[in-house]
Amino acid sequence: MYESLSLDVADGLATVTLDRPPVNALSRGMQEELRAVAKEVSGRGDVDAVVFTGSERVFAAGADIKEMRQMPYAQMLTEARELQSAFTAVAEIPQPTVAAITGAALGGGMELALCCDRRIAAESARLGQPEILLGIIPGAGGTQRLARLVGPAVAKDLCLTGRTLTAAEALELRAVEEVVPDGQATARATEWARQFVGGPRMALRAVKEAVDRGIEVDLTTGLSIERALFAALFATEDREVGMQSFIDSGPGKADFLGR
Repeated sequence: MYESLSLDVADGLATVTLDRPPVNALSRGMQEELRAVAKEVSGRGDVDAVVFTGSERVFAAGADIKEMRQMPYAQMLTEARELQSAFTAVAEIPQPTVAAITGAALGGGMELALCCDRRIAAESARLGQPEILLGIIPGAGGTQRLARLVGPAVAKDLCLTGRTLTAAEALELRAVEEVVPDGQATARATEWARQFVGGPRMALRAVKEAVDRGIEVDLTTGLSIERALFAALFATEDREVGMQSFIDSGPGKADFLGR
């Protein structure tokens, strides 16, 4: 079904592997496949969490510059909208998501990782937003999601200089949440994702929605969003299961139904 990536679903986990040699350049075709796979996993009842990964050498090295080089301004007005919406589709996957940064994540590759809820990098991974070196700026969320993750000063520094971060530097700047030895990023990301299999599905989705929507608004509005989602969970079976299990056996022992 997919040409530039693969999707494997097993035991409640979906693993999306970017597969467009040699460097997983994010062509228009690959962007559309990211949109499609995001829609697919979002709607599957057998997926509780999603792992995004690439090859051991590269996660994704950014946009397909040869393809982009031919686009005039008028065309890019449309292409930029489609690019952002494809990445937003990944960011809006309701299940917990994690990027296993197995190698270089540059430009659009870093922007794709920013769409996930967590980023786990291999020690030799490299991250950056080098678009300024081409005379442009990030166009798939790099100036926006990055600023919300690491703060505006760090985001400006990375986007203004186009410098490349080591995994250790990215961890220090909070651009990734974890660094592991080479060869272990995908396994660690899968381990992290597995904790959500069989969990309270609607509550997990509510956490993502509350945080993602709340960070865009003032505190009073954010609390209103949280309140509505909190109350809505009292219509779920998992709320009944979880609370009864807590009363009977203490925390952490509920067998949730996912509804």
